[in-house]
Amino acid sequence: MSIADKLFIENCRDIIENGVWDTDLNVRPKWEDGTPAHTVKKFGMINRYNLQEEFPVMTLRRVYYRSAIEEILWIYQQKSNDVRKLSTHIWDAWADENHTIGKAYGYQLGVKHKYPEGMFDQVDRVLYDLKNNPASRRIMTNTYNHHDLSEMGLAPCAYSMTFNVTGNKLNAILNQRSQDMLTANNWNVCQYAALLIMFAKASGLEAGELVHVVADAHIYDRHVEIVKRLIEKEPYPAPKMVVEDITDFYKFTKNSFTLENYKYHEFSEKIPVAI
Repeated sequence: MSIADKLFIENCRDIIENGVWDTDLNVRPKWEDGTPAHTVKKFGMINRYNLQEEFPVMTLRRVYYRSAIEEILWIYQQKSNDVRKLSTHIWDAWADENHTIGKAYGYQLGVKHKYPEGMFDQVDRVLYDLKNNPASRRIMTNTYNHHDLSEMGLAPCAYSMTFNVTGNKLNAILNQRSQDMLTANNWNVCQYAALLIMFAKASGLEAGELVHVVADAHIYDRHVEIVKRLIEKEPYPAPKMVVEDITDFYKFTKNSFTLENYKYHEFSEKIPVAI
């Protein structure tokens, strides 16, 4: 059984059986018909993924991991906010008249700041420190800039990565304020695991552990029955992730990653999306 499947099943069962509903509160998200999109949630979900053992991709249903990696490259490598640069349309609902999501995600990572060593944006500062200051406890990115929130299409959900070098391994903590378990949980896990692998390779390190911390892990009301059916499936063994031997972070593409023997359950249910 994939560790991603195991943790997803455990998390979802915990949320459904022990979570708290927000049906007595006014909520921002709405369904397409205008109905409030309520959730059942658990606070403070923490999962650990050892990338030395396996790549954490779900087998309960197919995860389009290359699309997930394309999005993380759009954010961290291109530092873009232009939705037209993505082959998927997952950000279209939050785009403005200029086809951007405003000063969100990639925009924040691309802003340069002055350091004693020179001008760096957040990504290049991480890459510099991993090579030159690996003992530092200040190697991190953060896209939750309160000054610019009013100009963002959506306030960042996965908002910070804290990197830590232990021996020859690069570990990281992904902090996330909010997580839609059905539509986004393993998508985010896959793309940030890939990001950790890319940073490790670019720094001459091995990818170690990804710790995923979620403040509000929730399942939407119209997703509960879908999730119940999904977690009753029998997971397959984890596939093997093969990554091209690239040492320049800016040379990676979504095709640098290939899952071998990726067996998954077919999933044809239409998932309603709350916005």
